[in-house]
Amino acid sequence: MDREIQSIIDKIWETFWTGGVTNPVTIIEQITYLLFLKELDDKETSKEKDSQILGTSFNRIFDDEHQDCRWSKFKNLSATQMYDIVSNKAFPFIKEMHPSKDSAFSRYMTNAMFVIPTALVLEKVVTQMDKISMKNKDTRGDVYEYLLAKMSTSGTNGQFRTPRHIIKMMVELLKPTPSDTVCDPACGTGGFLVATSEYLEENYKDLFNDDTLRHHYMNDMFYGFDTDQTMLRISAMNMIMHGIDNPTIDYKDSISEDNTDNDKYSIILANPPFKGTIDFERTAPSLLKVCKTKKTELLFLTLFLRTLKIGGRCACIVPDGVLFGSSNAHKDIRKELIENNKLEAVISMPSGVFKPYAGVSTGILIFTKTTTGGTDNVWFYDMTADGYTLDDKRSPIKENDIPDIIERFKHLDKENERARTDKSFMVAKQEIVDNGYDLSINKYKEIIQEKVEYESPKVILKEIMDMEEDFQKQLKELEELL
Repeated sequence: MDREIQSIIDKIWETFWTGGVTNPVTIIEQITYLLFLKELDDKETSKEKDSQILGTSFNRIFDDEHQDCRWSKFKNLSATQMYDIVSNKAFPFIKEMHPSKDSAFSRYMTNAMFVIPTALVLEKVVTQMDKISMKNKDTRGDVYEYLLAKMSTSGTNGQFRTPRHIIKMMVELLKPTPSDTVCDPACGTGGFLVATSEYLEENYKDLFNDDTLRHHYMNDMFYGFDTDQTMLRISAMNMIMHGIDNPTIDYKDSISEDNTDNDKYSIILANPPFKGTIDFERTAPSLLKVCKTKKTELLFLTLFLRTLKIGGRCACIVPDGVLFGSSNAHKDIRKELIENNKLEAVISMPSGVFKPYAGVSTGILIFTKTTTGGTDNVWFYDMTADGYTLDDKRSPIKENDIPDIIERFKHLDKENERARTDKSFMVAKQEIVDNGYDLSINKYKEIIQEKVEYESPKVILKEIMDMEEDFQKQLKELEELL
């Protein structure tokens, strides 16, 4: 992340803290509302410029009555005037801006509250935030990611944010199409859903020229569930800002019996909670039949298989323990993936990928739901670099395996020729079965060890004795001098 932007966010955080707002969740919510207002105005300004150049009309976000709610207008007012406009007019405006009261945005904005305590705090925050240009989508993601990292290192069930470049890689590996139905059952701020929408916009330029596909994109394509109301509110705003009018963003414990989704989605992209445990009483019985466990990472894998359509595909992040764990539950889910569905790939990632807020070792599983098998060979890739240092600073570096991963995955037919010493290689299903369905890359990767020739022990001992004799001689000379 740009150090200058990071410094601005730090100052904004400090302004809230010294102004009496010390709850990190509250700070993030208030910053999110203001960022949303700023982005709405940026979006409106861009449309106005296009309209003037092209001589066309467009649907305005801010009508004549709410022009003073625009960021570019109120940012130049006095602190008192600004506070009055934002708290009494602009904030109520964004709460009620979505025409459908049944939309995800409307549901989660209903309980939103403006709690910035004073006009002075608001003025300082707006002045600082105005220095950040949010026109670059990567900048927006950087800001959210940094804010969430400041909020906490992980949630109570082990949740942590997924770096955007990892999200983009997973989306590119699955190659979603305009007719897909995409779900993230633990969506957080909606990163996977947003990245999918960006991929579609970049790769299907005519998407919005087809009324059927456009309606599907706006209303029926994107599904995200979470149990954190704050994350759902941010996710809903994030989707709206990316032009998706009515995504399904719902409060739902995905692995509970309340979730009745079956054979519904064609794509699942997810980074489900790690190392969490739940009570059997809360868990859907259909999941426990496949994998009797309290571990959330295993239950979510079972959920993915249940909720995917036949032929549907999944790319998900799992902790390393899922790949080689020896419990019956670990073996059962791996066996289910390999024997009854089509496991396509296991990508091993270095432990520093999720720093600074988590240091866990993880992998990515890619599979297709078939219910009839189909696994012949599984593709393994040993990622050692993702374009950033693997320490807490995560500074950009040249070494990056992601382009290579994407390119090789496009041509899996050529991977059979690779040796086990390469970055990637194929492993036959039977070999995996013989190894107890172990999916750890170290089980199959061959390491070339350079043979080192050492002198015989007698020669080494003589060298040591000669050194000792020389040392004693020098010590005696020193004693005589003293």
